[in-house]
Amino acid sequence: MTIRVVVADDQELVRSGFAMILDAQEDIEVVAEAGDGAAAVSAVERLSPDVALLDIRMPVLDGIEACRAISARSACRTVMLTTFDSDEYVYEALHAGASGFLLKDVRRDDLVHAVRVVAAGESLLAPSVARRLIEEYTAATARPSAPDPLAAERLGVLTARERETLLHLGRGLSNAEIAAALVVSGHTVKSHVGNVLSKLGLRDRIQAVICAYETGLIAAGSAGPSGASASGVSPSGG
Repeated sequence: MTIRVVVADDQELVRSGFAMILDAQEDIEVVAEAGDGAAAVSAVERLSPDVALLDIRMPVLDGIEACRAISARSACRTVMLTTFDSDEYVYEALHAGASGFLLKDVRRDDLVHAVRVVAAGESLLAPSVARRLIEEYTAATARPSAPDPLAAERLGVLTARERETLLHLGRGLSNAEIAAALVVSGHTVKSHVGNVLSKLGLRDRIQAVICAYETGLIAAGSAGPSGASASGVSPSGG
């Protein structure tokens, strides 16, 4: 199946360069290029692509608002393009529905791989990268580490093992690393991750990282759960 892509960036050389790289792949077709966010939203509505690459900083409509509109109106998954991995708008873009991020100096092979991964329904960034970005944001804005009672209440739908899985997702562990930590098979971890995403209404692992922080399961700047070490989480249940 061909992966249909829209590339949006106000820098023509960047935009055309990405488009050429992607169009050269047998399984990827760039169906449109856009120089601003409004044009990107229009192209997505008109052409129904699988993936949209959106520069965060664009005229008319910035990448975040374009991402928000695309996520609300279509099944197209979005990947944000940014110059720096510490971009001040990263957290906003995650909440707008972005499935991940690419730096504009991304290698050719990594760009192609990223589009394929996102088109397959996975998040683009390694969980550890998403965690680092969120920690930077929370530290910079002095977000409180104490959990919001209403947000923390969301975790009540999870079994103890699923809650533990969410903790490890928030800490940036891969499925293989979670399996080793829980002493279970990779298949079991995949099932737990699927249950966590489904029960909490999360789209992907990146949103799971956000949830782990927002519910206070992990405190900003901490590698373990809020108020406890990682080893203090009960391994029972699920």
